[in-house]
Amino acid sequence: MAPPAEADSDVVHAQRPRPRRGVSLRDAGPPVALVVIFAIFAVLSPGFRTLSNVQNVLDAAAVLAVVTIGISFVLMMGSIDLSAPGIMGASAITVALLVANNRNDNDWGLLGVAVAVLLAAALGCLSGLALVVLKVPSFMATLGVSAVGLGVATLLFAGVQPNVTDPMLEGWAVDRFLGLAHLTWIALACVVLGALVQRYSRLGRYAFAIGGAEEVLSLSGVRVAPFKVAVFTMAGAFYGLAGVLVTSQLGAGLVQAGKGYDFSAITAAVVGGTLLTGGRGGILHSTVGVLLVTVLTNGLVQVGVSPYWQGGVQGLIVVAAVAAAVIPQRRRNQVTK
Repeated sequence: MAPPAEADSDVVHAQRPRPRRGVSLRDAGPPVALVVIFAIFAVLSPGFRTLSNVQNVLDAAAVLAVVTIGISFVLMMGSIDLSAPGIMGASAITVALLVANNRNDNDWGLLGVAVAVLLAAALGCLSGLALVVLKVPSFMATLGVSAVGLGVATLLFAGVQPNVTDPMLEGWAVDRFLGLAHLTWIALACVVLGALVQRYSRLGRYAFAIGGAEEVLSLSGVRVAPFKVAVFTMAGAFYGLAGVLVTSQLGAGLVQAGKGYDFSAITAAVVGGTLLTGGRGGILHSTVGVLLVTVLTNGLVQVGVSPYWQGGVQGLIVVAAVAAAVIPQRRRNQVTK
């Protein structure tokens, strides 16, 4: 029998696995695709590669980027959010009635913007409460909240369109700084804020963890429900701000201000690498997806492709992006016998 010292010396300790450095091919795919698509359209259309068109692409991506930031946090949890159209409509009508307009004597300025965003956050909170308290699936809960938002917007609309006359809100879409509209800089600030929340706040880290392994997080003693409600509330606030930006662009409050933004935002997030099943991707990934979708849409117009084909192209891109993300996971989950 070997002495204890000799027995201990015979034990081989396994080394801890070292984290992989660098960027994986899967994460590098969307940025590479963005560069390739941009280069293709730049060759096909001389007008596409002009500075003014690049500025137009960034301005066109602003509202979609803000919506996508909100929906990305929900997707990171493995949930689905379809409330953006209704929440944006309620926010758009609210801000149009609170700033200087043609229907009343209100002139609340930035306070009116804040109230519209708070209303949107409250609607987002309603989605979260329906999910965690009533156990309604996120798909149905957010669809119902979207209907509530559209109902609120319709009541406030009252058959008369409120036209905005507030110079501050109108200036967001018209005035420029360094060649870009003010609302584009607002969207950029939202991207930075969203990335910081995801990276450094407990809310962002737990949202990511909920999508990756909610059961493990619960067993570790973390109360998951409040964080789910908080994520939906934050997402609603981003939708509300997007509704304000649409109102700035249109110069009027419309009930249908957010029509189609839910699908476009999910498309952009998935294309950028944020999984529908949660636990992967994030704000920067989704932002790349927003640019990719916007560049593709602008490029198709520049080369003369009919707008009726653009929806079909976006749908094919979503299917391809989901397949590219799911197939590697399915292969890893297979058992080799």
